[in-house]
Amino acid sequence: MKSNETKSTVSRRMIILSQLEKNGEVNINDLSSSLGVSTVTIRNDLEQLEKKNMLLRARGGAMKISQDHVSLDFPLSDKQKKHLLEKKEIGKKATELIEERNTIILDSGSTTFEIAKNLGKFEELTVITNAINVANYLAEQRNITVIVPGGTLRNNSLSLVGNLAEKGFKNYFCDKLFLGVDGFDISYGLSTPNVEEAHLNQIMIEMSQKVIVVADSSKFGRRGFAFIAPINRIHALITDSGIPLEVKNKLIGMGIEVLIA
Repeated sequence: MKSNETKSTVSRRMIILSQLEKNGEVNINDLSSSLGVSTVTIRNDLEQLEKKNMLLRARGGAMKISQDHVSLDFPLSDKQKKHLLEKKEIGKKATELIEERNTIILDSGSTTFEIAKNLGKFEELTVITNAINVANYLAEQRNITVIVPGGTLRNNSLSLVGNLAEKGFKNYFCDKLFLGVDGFDISYGLSTPNVEEAHLNQIMIEMSQKVIVVADSSKFGRRGFAFIAPINRIHALITDSGIPLEVKNKLIGMGIEVLIA
């Protein structure tokens, strides 16, 4: 009996995904009627499929996850597995823009963590970060002064956000900000799935003399839920060779330095 129930559940969810792929969205009441199950069962199906990053729940149903829209806030542990080679090279390249005795901000994220791994060669450096994993890694580097302003911990990103974090960052003026983003779109700007992260990023930008975005080429043309800043607020971009030529030329035309790792 249990085996049949499991098979029925799998079959039903396959039908839901098929309709989602075809129509771009599904409705709970329609699915309940066509599949002959309760709306409670359908809601549970959608919840379980969302946990597997297979759809995005919306009011009354669910939507297909668009490739150019960053809706889901994936855990840092998942992000670290994607485009790892590109991120490692970007991390190395970023150190070319850092000078001795600089005060820099490292935003939370998988790419900025790769920057942290390459800071050991400096004799004197101050790093301000809201990323717990970055602070923990740099704590072993005696040549680096680490400042963590505080805030509320976000488990997904291992980052500190909120009012306390925002107030803390306003106390420091920095030479350079290395900012990781989930979405980089010439028209829409820089973006991320989380509103609190976006608010803190905006303050980081305000308090930095030079803003350097670090992003692998999978981020281009994507838009996240929370807007950070327009593209013209950045001074440089470090990315990989996969950047579309049109995007590269537009950035150079805007006076933004583009560095390929």
